[in-house]
Amino acid sequence: MTAVSYQAEWRRRAACRSADPDLFFPVSAAGPSVAEIAGAKRVCARCEVRHECRDFALATRQQYGVWGGTTPEERQLLARHRAQEPVWVAP
Repeated sequence: MTAVSYQAEWRRRAACRSADPDLFFPVSAAGPSVAEIAGAKRVCARCEVRHECRDFALATRQQYGVWGGTTPEERQLLARHRAQEPVWVAP
């Protein structure tokens, strides 16, 4: 399976396909948007491909929206944490 076909496959299985896309792109991280973010995260929580979605968002540096159950701020923290992890090299 090519990378493109794999990407298309996980996207077809995403729980958000049947949800309102606006739910995943709130206008801010405060006020009424907090409820939208929580709603998006509930959809992600039941999604079988949320890890693939999150990894895609990290790899492509998505600056907006809830991807794989993470907000842009949460993805920034994850990216920083991953960058600080030591790389294991076989002896």
